[in-house]
Amino acid sequence: MTQSSIRTWAWVHKWSSLVCTVFMLLLCLTGLPLIFHHEIGDWLGNHIETPHIDHQGPLASMDAMLAAAKTKQPGMVPLYMYREEDEPLQWVISMAKTTTAESGFKQVVLDARTAQVLGEPPVEEGFMYIMFKLHVDLFAGLPGMLFLGLMGFLLLVAIVSGVVLYAPFMRKLAFGEIRRQRGEKLKRLDVHNFLGIVILSWALVVAATGVINAWSDLLIKYWQFDQMSQMIAPYKNLPPPEKFASLQASVQVAQQTEPDMQLGFIAFPGTAYASPHHYGIFMRGDSPITKRLFKPVLVDARTATLTDSRDLPWYLVALLVSQPLHFGDYGGMTLKWLWAVLDVITIIVLWTGLMLWWKKRHQYVPDIRSRITLSEAY
Repeated sequence: MTQSSIRTWAWVHKWSSLVCTVFMLLLCLTGLPLIFHHEIGDWLGNHIETPHIDHQGPLASMDAMLAAAKTKQPGMVPLYMYREEDEPLQWVISMAKTTTAESGFKQVVLDARTAQVLGEPPVEEGFMYIMFKLHVDLFAGLPGMLFLGLMGFLLLVAIVSGVVLYAPFMRKLAFGEIRRQRGEKLKRLDVHNFLGIVILSWALVVAATGVINAWSDLLIKYWQFDQMSQMIAPYKNLPPPEKFASLQASVQVAQQTEPDMQLGFIAFPGTAYASPHHYGIFMRGDSPITKRLFKPVLVDARTATLTDSRDLPWYLVALLVSQPLHFGDYGGMTLKWLWAVLDVITIIVLWTGLMLWWKKRHQYVPDIRSRITLSEAY
């Protein structure tokens, strides 16, 4: 590698790292509790347990659960209906004043056997909500998401440039060697480089999937323009229905349309994943991979008849596949702890890199000043 290329890569690594480091530290610090959000929710008492009852009959209908949620939250409209993987006997209905609301959300947790309301967990408050918003959009909505996506891209640049820059020099050292006798600065550099190599693949995956997730809102909007508009084209000039068909009947239509898939979640008319005229009923597979890949089935909300069903486009498949890789939530507690350890190592790498720059900067300032003084003397 020539001196010119070394200077170029050093400049790229320095500035891509400096620009994103503070924000990456924030994302790592906020991401750490998010890895264990279920466990922390249990510890904080936010998790609602399913009661143990002797129930032998059929499960409650979707219509009964929807009616119970509306009774609990009068004046609110349903947005989405879903269930957590670890609570198969619970359904959660998220609600707001309007289907386009950006705040003021409520959640109603229902017993799938009896349609009884089990509780209303807090939504827009508490420690985990603050961590989530800081991690996702800095409380700035879409601009915040895109900004953090840009920071993630700069992290990718910093990782690649760091490997290109330091790989030739690291060949001269044994793997994991820390030169402790050569001064604090060199020791800190060796620690930074060694830990950086340890987390290299993980950091690339998490940064790349984070960038993809930062584009999620735009990808969904493009899907609405690209495919949803085609699926609902016959309803383009029709007024929204005043009365809605049975939700249970609509779900049964979706299950008959995709008999080899399971019910994932329901988007109510007017939300981002449906249309004003349809229930968006999203079916999923049951394998570790396919259970995260959804297939939308649009059911006419007035007549409970099938309108259309098609596979998601590649860009939404990429988004859905990237999420478990980013969150580390597909391999149980073992993978969560691995993600947490790698997250802590990343924090150390970012901090040592920042300290290396700070120490180097303060060493250069007196040197530059002495050169100026000497030049003026001559």
